Amino acid sequence: MMRVVAGEWRGRTLRSPSWEGLRPTSDRLRETLFNILGPAIRGARVLDAYAGTGAIGIEALSRGAAWVSFVDNDRRAAALVEAHHASLGADRRYAIIRADVRHLPDAGGDAAFDLAIFDPPYAADAAAAALDAAARLAGAELRVVIEHAKRHAPPDRHAGFALARTVTAGDSALSFYERG
Repeated sequence: MMRVVAGEWRGRTLRSPSWEGLRPTSDRLRETLFNILGPAIRGARVLDAYAGTGAIGIEALSRGAAWVSFVDNDRRAAALVEAHHASLGADRRYAIIRADVRHLPDAGGDAAFDLAIFDPPYAADAAAAALDAAARLAGAELRVVIEHAKRHAPPDRHAGFALARTVTAGDSALSFYERG
């Protein structure tokens, strides 16, 4: 079982997936992510890309994000995210989108995101592919975070983004990017 680390739903449990191939972000790594983001999450519009269980986006909502779009191509993931929201009694500050993250339409205007968090399957080119997808999202101030395998070094610059920081925990790493 996973749990919400902090905020409105602190300590509430989330069901773990029952199918192979999904690698939920650990409570510890989520806590590290949100400690780094700090108060910037409050009022932010967040994209939880490759949402899986939805734990990252749910954590963002619990900590005061204004809106979260959960994107995953797997119908089981979409159903699990919806079940988590139902069990939390969450208000409708979110959308669940069944789509391939790599083919999301451009997002602009009122749909612009402040923060895009990608947790793609671990692969050598995962960070670059996530940055390619993020490049289609509007917003000069867009910040991007990519979870990836520690053994795969993220690019310093790619698709209009510059690496600001990488932190590691176990076999995983979080790379933080800003436009530039």
